[in-house]
Amino acid sequence: MNYLAVDTSNKNLTVVIRKDGKEYRYNDAECGVNHSVALMPCIEDLARTAKLNFNDLDFIACVVGPGSFTGIRIGVATVKAMCFAYNKPCLSVTSLDTLAYNKFGKVLAIIDAKHNGFYACGYQDGKVVKEPEYIMREQVEELAKEYALVSFAPVDGLDVEVVSVTDGLIKAVESNNDKISFDLETLTPLYLRKSQAEEGR
Repeated sequence: MNYLAVDTSNKNLTVVIRKDGKEYRYNDAECGVNHSVALMPCIEDLARTAKLNFNDLDFIACVVGPGSFTGIRIGVATVKAMCFAYNKPCLSVTSLDTLAYNKFGKVLAIIDAKHNGFYACGYQDGKVVKEPEYIMREQVEELAKEYALVSFAPVDGLDVEVVSVTDGLIKAVESNNDKISFDLETLTPLYLRKSQAEEGR
């Protein structure tokens, strides 16, 4: 199974290539708002390291959110364009999947959305048991009585296990490869709330 996987949904930039059983990975934990500049050079550099011809890919995976509205659009647009150019199927995974797949048991994956809000999704042994939603801190605190919390960064005042987005991306992709599709409309950004610009209208 040869694949390329991309995550631009948060301040991290993560790119993974699996080729002929070998794994090549890149993570910039502080990419911030530079995804548009850094993504394609990173993909090309990692492909050179892996000696990968994009025609040899079986599929291309993308994290579709929730997270940074701009980052998500950059990742989705790039992967759609590559799938179209190389006639490859795609796979959509969520940023919450990349957190939850690091840990078995009853897990609540959370992403700090600022202003006391969080993106959250509940899992039981890798299966979604509580659909992704945007919730407030008080709800997270209540759910923490039932779920173990995981995220990609510490959250003040919450007992959160910080997990690897790169490891989680690989596990999420390889656990969901039954959802690979040539339908590029399956690569749809997952927005759980309006953007700040939309909320300010």
